[in-house]
Amino acid sequence: MKLRVIPTQVHAVADYVTGPALAAAPELFRMRDGGPSALAPRIAGAGATAYSAVTDYELGVRRWLPMKAHLALDAASGVALAAAPWLFGSARQGKRYWLPHALVGATELAFAVATKTQPGRQPERPARFARLRRRLRR
Repeated sequence: MKLRVIPTQVHAVADYVTGPALAAAPELFRMRDGGPSALAPRIAGAGATAYSAVTDYELGVRRWLPMKAHLALDAASGVALAAAPWLFGSARQGKRYWLPHALVGATELAFAVATKTQPGRQPERPARFARLRRRLRR
């Protein structure tokens, strides 16, 4: 059974949808008074968007972070996000304070485990370094 079936391009699109959605989640679920429960998805969303922009995959802006490191960050973020309501005690306030965290955290962890570690096509390097690469080959 092949576990890594999600292409990196699909993962990239999911990243750029999930990051802003997590940042907006406290407003969507009316958790303004949630304290740490509202802060956890905002931090996770901002962090995911930031490291997605520098990941070495098709939609990466700078491509500095290897895909394996990105997936490790996703897994850690998913576990932390899912556990946050219980760690900070806000789970006692009701389902809207723990269910979104648990679902998104579990999905993030599943994507981290099921995404391929290499892009389907290697991203092209910027042309501005072509001369430098030619000089280094000599």
